[in-house]
Amino acid sequence: MRFLNSIIKDLREKALCRNGITVLIMAVAGLAGIIESRACTSAIIGAEMNPSGRPILWKHRDTSAIDNKVEFIPANGDEYGFVALYNASDKNLKEAWMGMNDHGFAIMNTASYNIKDDKVSAKKMDKEGIVMSKALRTCRTVEDFARLLEEWPRPMGVEANFGVIDATGNGAYFETNNHSYRRYDLKDAPDHVLVRTNYSHSGRPGEGYGHVREANANCELAPHIAVGCITPEVLTEELSRHFYHDGRKEDLTMSGRKDVLDEDYIPRYKSTATIAIEGCRPVETPDSVTPGFVENEYIMWTGIGYPPVSEIRAVRCAEDGVDPDLQGLQRDGHSKLSDQARRDRDAVFTLKGKNKYVDISRLFNAEGTGIAQLKIQKNAETYRREKEKRDKKIDQ
Repeated sequence: MRFLNSIIKDLREKALCRNGITVLIMAVAGLAGIIESRACTSAIIGAEMNPSGRPILWKHRDTSAIDNKVEFIPANGDEYGFVALYNASDKNLKEAWMGMNDHGFAIMNTASYNIKDDKVSAKKMDKEGIVMSKALRTCRTVEDFARLLEEWPRPMGVEANFGVIDATGNGAYFETNNHSYRRYDLKDAPDHVLVRTNYSHSGRPGEGYGHVREANANCELAPHIAVGCITPEVLTEELSRHFYHDGRKEDLTMSGRKDVLDEDYIPRYKSTATIAIEGCRPVETPDSVTPGFVENEYIMWTGIGYPPVSEIRAVRCAEDGVDPDLQGLQRDGHSKLSDQARRDRDAVFTLKGKNKYVDISRLFNAEGTGIAQLKIQKNAETYRREKEKRDKKIDQ
């Protein structure tokens, strides 16, 4: 999708033609909507903010690649084993879009649209999934990832905010373009929380996308920060399912509205997953971390498909750690839960066309029987059961 940025630039350069400014404004407005379809909202939560004492890496994924799956990649020689989110069409599992490995390193990204500062062509861009796959195979720590970026051949083919955590409790965003990056460490963040959407804080002011979504996330996290309690459930069951708009200071989640324009909310028509990787209580040295330790301690809480209707599964970094309903076992590499969520999503987007409108009344109602509400109830039991299972193993 980086080609859209090139198109916008070309339009600007050609805007001297008759009525060029008008044409430019209309074209850029249309393209902005297309770019936003690849948007994501994300956060890194420090161990101090989670009552379980574990850091969390969260990504609410938006993409035109609607069909997703989760797969386990076994260790191979010096390369680590890992679990990751993939597009259903990725038959060879080359591009990971979020994941964790068997040495306690986890990574995700959001696309950025305000830090590319060169003329590298679109065909050489969009390498983020390849970078993350390499990181999952080779990195143990946040510092390892920094070295990977330092050593990656230039131009890197990326314009992204990479978020990472490790078993020592460290976390950071790396706002990265083709030639350099700016690092933001979790330990330096107010309240031990970092949030990113589709612009980089180190990038060109006023450019990029997702400013309202970032404000939405910060506002919804604020009451949880105030009491020092951000759990994976807060991220997957609240932020990824609520229809709060900070620009209008308006929460339509329980409004009963049937015709809400799908714009600037965290959940969007092209949202395809909500995933919260909950790590371990920080260890003193990464050398003490083994695959068995990670299998017992780490959980990748995964809701695949349109997040307001998704079912959460607890994914572990092990050969049998991925629920078959998340794997690409269906036709064309689809996963069962992704297909199910897609059907549910289509049931709540009743007005089709260029502009999408969501029938929130089908997701949430006063009786508590909306699609989202029923899934939240089911997911609460999944969280309870799987946390109990994890904690029991650790205490043995």
